[in-house]
Amino acid sequence: MKSIYNIAAATLLIGTVAGAQDWNSPTRIVTASNAATNQLLVYNSADKLVQTVSTGGKGGASGNAGGIAAYKDLVAVVNFGSKTVSIFKHAGGSFVLRNTIPTASSPLSVAFRHDHLYILGATTVESHQVSDGWVSSGTDGEAPLLHADGTAAQVGVLDHELILTEKSNAIETVSLGWDHAITGEANLVADIPANVNAPFGLATRDNEAYVTIAHANEISLVRHDAVLTVTGSGTQNAPCWLALDGPFMFSSNSPSQSVSRYAVYGEKIVQDAAVVATFVGDPTDIAYRHELAAVIDDASGISRLSIFHVDEDGNFTLKGVSTINSAANGVAIIPGDE
Repeated sequence: MKSIYNIAAATLLIGTVAGAQDWNSPTRIVTASNAATNQLLVYNSADKLVQTVSTGGKGGASGNAGGIAAYKDLVAVVNFGSKTVSIFKHAGGSFVLRNTIPTASSPLSVAFRHDHLYILGATTVESHQVSDGWVSSGTDGEAPLLHADGTAAQVGVLDHELILTEKSNAIETVSLGWDHAITGEANLVADIPANVNAPFGLATRDNEAYVTIAHANEISLVRHDAVLTVTGSGTQNAPCWLALDGPFMFSSNSPSQSVSRYAVYGEKIVQDAAVVATFVGDPTDIAYRHELAAVIDDASGISRLSIFHVDEDGNFTLKGVSTINSAANGVAIIPGDE
């Protein structure tokens, strides 16, 4: 059943759905204001804003996902307008700005893995080592994008390489060396469908990546540098951004202002429910971890953060919704045990 709501309905749901334990939960959901003076916005699992802290940079990112990434007690936030990435440390229940990293091109998407931070910019992708709770300001690897035309969308990390998208019809991989630093050049994956039209978001697990082909209304599975299978998005238009955990993958469909649920296993991508939630504006990013989902949607430069409980069958129950007076960018869930 569609979850159609407005601010008034969401306020009611906060009172009836969110239990008292949500207010005391150490789990945090983070996004960024993406305004001229960029700020990290920190919410609890009941969707209450609990901290606001400056990134020290300028926002301005759009048309991308993964603008925020979390790893252990670190959070990385892109500052598109400043060509920097801000690193925060989570300690004592709050976030403190640790350092600011200059980037080779305006950053759009970030991802942690292999004790590295990987940064996708408008024209480049780069790697930075993570050690003892610090992210190095200097790169240990960098590669130009194939198109480098400013249409970069998202970066993800596989076992031995990066995968990234450019909306001008490129799905690319970049090799990682023995030390997990970027090495070599970007390469186009094989067997991209002939009807490819605007690769957008992706979700990764082990050596597999699921990639949306937004304007073709499709999702592709990429494994070993090739597209293996493609599935359509059914009644929902332009699947843009993805979140994956366990057997379920969720796509946010911007023009349809909805989220769809897929079951993924082996080479199968099966749409399990066309609509599990709908929104006031266009969804611009989604995160899913530990029975929580968080979605940013935007209408006319005003964003909302919606937080859902996700049950064992992948059903969404709204816990709360907050209005953000800017076009927010990126969302990540940080469980309380990290």
